[in-house]
Amino acid sequence: MTDLLEAQAVSIAVGGATLVDAVSLQIGAGEMVAIAGPNGAGKSTLLRMLSGDLRPSRGTVRLKQRDIHAYGPRALAQHRAMLSQHVNVSFPFTVEEIVTMGAGESPRAAARGLVEAVLDEVGLTHFRARQLPTLSGGEQQRAHFARVLVQLACGEARHGPGLLLLDEPTSSLDLRHQLDLVEIARRRAQRGTTVIAILHDLNLAMRFADRILLLHRGRLAIDGDRATVMRPETIRQIFEIDATIQHTDHGVPFLLPQTMRPI
Repeated sequence: MTDLLEAQAVSIAVGGATLVDAVSLQIGAGEMVAIAGPNGAGKSTLLRMLSGDLRPSRGTVRLKQRDIHAYGPRALAQHRAMLSQHVNVSFPFTVEEIVTMGAGESPRAAARGLVEAVLDEVGLTHFRARQLPTLSGGEQQRAHFARVLVQLACGEARHGPGLLLLDEPTSSLDLRHQLDLVEIARRRAQRGTTVIAILHDLNLAMRFADRILLLHRGRLAIDGDRATVMRPETIRQIFEIDATIQHTDHGVPFLLPQTMRPI
């Protein structure tokens, strides 16, 4: 498997505090990777470095064998798409206008069919004429996800499979739409897109991710498949709770937290 993204000992410090400390990883084309860990572990900071939005204090990030900071902003947007944790839009753009923005400089006529398909995929076709600020938080999140999917598709049409980064994409979604979103991301990975998502729900991570990265105090504590990572002793060490790992009748693992450990 070809590495689409590589981080070599990336670190970043702000105000004397090290937020991410010497994290190295290689992620192949078509992998779906979940990043998890306690609050303040450095997840969003790491994702922003992997996206090129933040420059590491030390170390390098390479996208498609090229230093990510060697890409100009327009070129980078054609190779990777990122859904940030908080996206605030106060202007009265409609849902369709927001989603169409993902097409960037692509001809609007060529993007129209793509916008239609993505609106249907995220379940917002009937909201297309609504102004974004009038929607619920979860509906707005789905609109921004649709915009990012359009950006990703336009870039991949020119340059082949790219990188999709999602920062806590399910935080404002109900259970059904959480599953819908990660299933959509999973389908993209099956087509060759590399997907990296910060997920607080470890059960979602176990169900959909090929690999799970656990961060702890800015360091990469463990990196592996769900059987390797999701063990009671690991959960106790990283999250300071006791938990059991059980399985559904179909063999899908799920985690049950038990008791809080004294700190």
